[in-house]
Order: sequence, then C-alpha cells, then structure tokens
Amino acid sequence: MAPDDDRSPADAGEGTIYALTVAHLMDANSRFLLKAFRKYYRVNTPILPDRFTRREFGFMFFDRSYVQRHMSFGRPEELHRFMLGQVPSHSYYSTSYYRKPDAPTMDEKEWMGAELIFDLDADHLDGAKEMTYAEMLTQIRSEMINLVDSFLLGDLGFSEDQVHITFSGGRGYHAHVRTPDVMGLGTHERRELVDYITATGLNIDWVFPYNRVATSQVVTGTGVRTNVAKDRLIPPADAGGWRLRMRNGLMDVVNDFCDTDVKAIKRDYPSIKGSGNATVLKAQEELLKSRGVLFQKNTMAVLSQSTQNMLVKIMKEDVAYRLSGEVDEPVTADIKRLIRLPGSVHGKSGLRVTPINRTQLTDFDPLQMAVPDEYSDDPVKITMRKPAKLEMKGERFSLEGETEVPEFAAVFLIGRKMADFGYASEATEQRKLF
Repeated sequence: MAPDDDRSPADAGEGTIYALTVAHLMDANSRFLLKAFRKYYRVNTPILPDRFTRREFGFMFFDRSYVQRHMSFGRPEELHRFMLGQVPSHSYYSTSYYRKPDAPTMDEKEWMGAELIFDLDADHLDGAKEMTYAEMLTQIRSEMINLVDSFLLGDLGFSEDQVHITFSGGRGYHAHVRTPDVMGLGTHERRELVDYITATGLNIDWVFPYNRVATSQVVTGTGVRTNVAKDRLIPPADAGGWRLRMRNGLMDVVNDFCDTDVKAIKRDYPSIKGSGNATVLKAQEELLKSRGVLFQKNTMAVLSQSTQNMLVKIMKEDVAYRLSGEVDEPVTADIKRLIRLPGSVHGKSGLRVTPINRTQLTDFDPLQMAVPDEYSDDPVKITMRKPAKLEMKGERFSLEGETEVPEFAAVFLIGRKMADFGYASEATEQRKLF
C-alpha cells in the first residue's frame, strides 16, 4: 500500500470522510469528476475477476499522482467500501494470479499464472490526432473484430466463450483468454503469439516456396549441366493459418490486376510504385490470361519470372501487413500486468469499463452504451477549450465557449480535457473579489 495510507481495504469505509476532506485540495475539474464518480460507486461495484482473492489490485486517485498497488480483497463488500470511500479515478487488477497478491514485492507475491491479454488502443492509429473520439473508437473496434475473428477464434482456435472482450473505458478494447493451457505461458511464448498475429518475421519463401523442375540438360566440356526452372508455388485451398490467408490475399491482388488500370494498381500497391508502366501492364496481360489456372494448379509457373517476382513483392511488402492483426506487444508479453477493472469508470472519460461479447462488439458504441445511468441530465456549466461536436446518449451537441450540457456530457468533456468545469468568466470575477 502507499506510504501515506496505511489502512487496509477492510477499513476503507472511513474513506468517505477522507474523500470529502481532500476535495478542497483539487481543482474544480477534479472535484466535479470525483462527485460524479462517487455517485456511480454508491450503487455500483466493479465486476470482480475470477479467483479475485489471488489478484493484485491497483488504483489512482484524483488527489494523488501515484498508483496505489499491492492490494487484495477477501470479499466483494470490501471492494465496494473501498470504491465508495476512496473514489478512485482509475481502477486496475492483475492479469496474474498470486499466492500472496498483497505482498509488497513481485518476488514475494509468488506468481501462479496469468491470463493471455490482447490490448488495442487508438494511440497507434495513423492520424489519430486528427480524429474525433467517435472516429477513433470506430476504427479501433474494426481492428478488434479482425483480431478476434481472424486470429483468436480463427487461427488460434479459441471458442467465443473463452474470449472475454472489454471496452477499456478510454480509447480501446481488451481481449482476455483464461483457459488453463495459456495460464503458464511465459513472456517468450506470448511474444511469439504477437509475432504470429502481426506477421513479424513471416518468411515469404515459406508461404510461396520455389518449385525447382529440371527443364533440360546441356553437355559441356566438363560434364552435363542441368537447367532448372524456379517457379513459385501457391498454398493450396486446404492450407491453414498464414498460408491460407496469403492465398486468399493473392486472389484479391490478381483480381485487382485484372479489373483495374495500371495507375490504380500502382496506387493500391505502393511497393511497385517504382515499376515501369510497361512492366505492370505486362503482368496485367499475363494474369488476365491465366487467372483461372493459377489457383487450380496452385503454381505461378504459367507466369514470367518478372510477374512472379512482382506478385511476391506485393504480398510481402503490402498485403501481409494489411492481413495482420494489431496487438500491443508489451501488454501481451507482460505476465505481471495490471489492466482495467471491468465495471469501474475511466478517469479520463467517465465511461464504464464494459464487458461485451463478440456479437455486441459488432455495433458497440461507447458514447451510447458505456455511459453510466447515474450521470444525470441536469445542466452543468462548462467552458470549452476549443469548439467541438459531440453525439452522446442520442443527443447531438455543437459546442464552443461558455455553454451548458447535461451532466453525462460534462463528465466526458471534462475528463477528456476538452472543457473545464464552470464558466471561465465567472471564475475570473471570483478571483477579482479576492
């Protein structure tokens, strides 16, 4: 536990007084958020993970700048009292199981195993700074759907009831796997799973191997020389994993070559941007003649070497990345990770960390579905830091300057640092009085 707070979780009920007395130490934004969070935790307790007595818990607060770690709870009631009394801004639990989760050092905790975690966050998206929050979440949701469907349920063979999906409350999603066969995986094995999903180290010569066939023999002064043709093979339709994925990807590439013009082909596949138009046109003509044969015989032998090389280059440099999944490698590889506690609220958005299933993920909209009912529709004065549009809980807002919004929107805007609590002009007048 933190050095300035030596109470046990069982004593946390006294923290209600503590939370009230520290409120004057915070700025107006933090006081407003703390009040809203307390209202939520008065009637809601976070969802405890399985075997919660073997888990470490950690928290951050509105009035403290550090993470309070090395905590455990013996009963759900203890956690409820703690949440209501301390009103944390961020709540976490360990993906690991420990014999002594509240021990002060990691070695003393005695690691017993860990969930397999996949984390996707919008901070890696290209152009994320120019996106609205809703746009970021829509794109990251698509990436999570691809990760779950193509890799977790697909290649890795987990069932839907083994993959537990959670909206993080912030800018992304988590997928948890808790099957016994993954609990003991070490950092190295987990990193290998990341490499598989992200196509890191994918050997293109393994996907499209050379088929060497003797074509002729020539008698020379020193003996007989055998001429060998080297043509690329295409993975068969009954292949699995990355070989099947790349076969299907190659089909799309061939169709693009056959159905679009040279300019579009070079735009869609940047790796051949430097190729001459005549070379691309030649490949297009060859593929138009042999499109049907390629995937019946699973070989590129009917194509010239230059066209084969072009296709393989495209598959390696353009397509493999597009077919891969996004994963935050440090999170998956870390076997002693703290992660968001489902059912808690996120201190930088006010949204609920929400467990969902695969079906719900398809259309999940955090700004409609992860807003706690405890936040009211009562008007709250805010000052926007810059103009913004927001659609939340079925309402649309076009905001700038000093304005009023429902409490649920104020929590989100202030948490995201898009607005400040109160009217700036009124705060200025109050300062003048003193």
